[in-house]
Amino acid sequence: MFGIGKSAEERHRDKEKKKRGARKYGQANFKHSRMGIVSCINSIGGLLILAGCIFYAFMARGNAHGIIGGLAVLSLVLSINGVRLAIRGFRERERNYLTCKIGLPAGFVSVILFLAIFIGGLS
Repeated sequence: MFGIGKSAEERHRDKEKKKRGARKYGQANFKHSRMGIVSCINSIGGLLILAGCIFYAFMARGNAHGIIGGLAVLSLVLSINGVRLAIRGFRERERNYLTCKIGLPAGFVSVILFLAIFIGGLS
């Protein structure tokens, strides 16, 4: 009772059974993809920086400083890097790809938004 007098094999079997728990088909939970986590941070960070730049330009009534343009380009670089890392994150084996699935569209939205603003400003 309570592990006293059990052999090593019985303790190991009990440990494995407890580890599997109530998961579907007894499979272990996967860890998140490392590249996916970095991708999610980069993409969402780029999107937030771009949103901050747009907000500041709106509050300044179009008279934003050059640093705002530099930050917008930085957000573009972060977003492209986030998309690249998300694609690399899908190649990792036996991982949870949720962060890759979040980072990829967030990066695409940020790049499309930047390009729409940039092309709109040219015309």
